[in-house]
Amino acid sequence: MSRVLHAPALLALALSLVPTACAAPAGWSAATGLRARVVVSGLDAPLFLTAPPGDTRLFVVEQPGRIRIVKDGKLLDRPFLDLTDRVRSGGERGLLGLAFHPDYATNGLFFVDFTDREGNTRIERFRVSDDPDVADPAGAQLVLKVEQPYSNHNGGMLAFARDGRLWIGLGDGGSGGDPHGNGQNPRVLLGKLLRIDVDHGSPYAIPPDNPFADGRGGRPEIWSLGVRNPWRFSFDRGSNLVYVADVGQNKWEEVDVVDARSPGLNFGWNVREGLHAYGAPRPAPARLVEPVLDYPHSEGCSVTGGYVYRGAAMPDLRGTYFFSDWCGGWLRSFRWANGRATDRREWRLPSLGKVTSFGEDAAGELYVTTSEGRVLRLERVRTGRETSR
Repeated sequence: MSRVLHAPALLALALSLVPTACAAPAGWSAATGLRARVVVSGLDAPLFLTAPPGDTRLFVVEQPGRIRIVKDGKLLDRPFLDLTDRVRSGGERGLLGLAFHPDYATNGLFFVDFTDREGNTRIERFRVSDDPDVADPAGAQLVLKVEQPYSNHNGGMLAFARDGRLWIGLGDGGSGGDPHGNGQNPRVLLGKLLRIDVDHGSPYAIPPDNPFADGRGGRPEIWSLGVRNPWRFSFDRGSNLVYVADVGQNKWEEVDVVDARSPGLNFGWNVREGLHAYGAPRPAPARLVEPVLDYPHSEGCSVTGGYVYRGAAMPDLRGTYFFSDWCGGWLRSFRWANGRATDRREWRLPSLGKVTSFGEDAAGELYVTTSEGRVLRLERVRTGRETSR
């Protein structure tokens, strides 16, 4: 999500990139046998979907500031949480992320990432009320505030890793080309993946294995450097890997796969864009991580990262990472094996639309949210032709 969501020029590009029955791009094999079934529609700019552990409901983040619940296949009228009076929404701003605490069933805690009225990023903690379908808005606690110099590249992803630490994705601060050099500056939080301990400290503690935990040389919250706009990243339930989809500048989109236990890795921005030098050639930063794949803007404009499938409904696809592109509207996947992105597929199904995010339910089944207001579920096609209608 590195572009304004409703820009007419990008809408035209999206329409020009609708998948057809033609051959897949070089390096990708055409695949069939999936459909994207509409679960609910009529949402207001849905940007993310998730669920607490062991919960059958779906929680959908709407950009203007609401979290909605899909329960027993129906969209509830009353929002789980309504922050519209506190959120500045539009373009790349708004309510952007949601993460339930691993112990949500007992402590009722969850965390949100949103743009406040001044245009800055706020991470806040909330608690569910006595009604399990409604949060307590009065119990908000500020966890972290980050000033944003521009309106774009807010990041917005929140997720708990297997060790219980909360990760936060922050873009480079916006404009274009990272004019302030934030991505490679360890003394600022912008252009980083952060990792904090929300179970200790007030409002959080620094994990001792963070690369700058002692505060010397960089901000202690930082776990990884050199991202441009990690709109969506995800942890593989079946391994210690984290998949980071970092939105590119003008030419290349990238996906990175790294060990979530490796601190201080550098994804390269703004020295690199994908696998390529950005601007004048410069020395590679220390601990540079090369993307496992990149693709040019002839195939899309803004990568939308997804998840490694670990559900039960499609057993042959377990271990497959799915992702898309906001302009491209296609669905691609690969398997990570022996240090490479293998079994690269582009799935032959009608365009998903402008894909804003992927999501997982508590059972590990995969969903897609689109700016057309829909939640789609990825499913195997048993008979007939794949469809998204």
